[in-house]
Amino acid sequence: MKTLDLSFKNSTNKVHHLKLHYANDNLSKDVVSKAMADLAATKLFVKDGENLVAEPLAAKYVETIETPIVTAPKA
Repeated sequence: MKTLDLSFKNSTNKVHHLKLHYANDNLSKDVVSKAMADLAATKLFVKDGENLVAEPLAAKYVETIETPIVTAPKA
């Protein structure tokens, strides 16, 4: 499974990550950059007065590969 991992600097200069599951996996740099800027501008993610997504930093796709060790029997 692929996730889109967005990194933002929060209002106290700490790095905060948003992980988006089921994201389109062929987005262009321009589309993702604009979406991150738009998200930061909304100021929707505020906790205890701290804006968690104040400044966009980076974005990457993260792919997880599952390797079953023990599987449940089929019903």
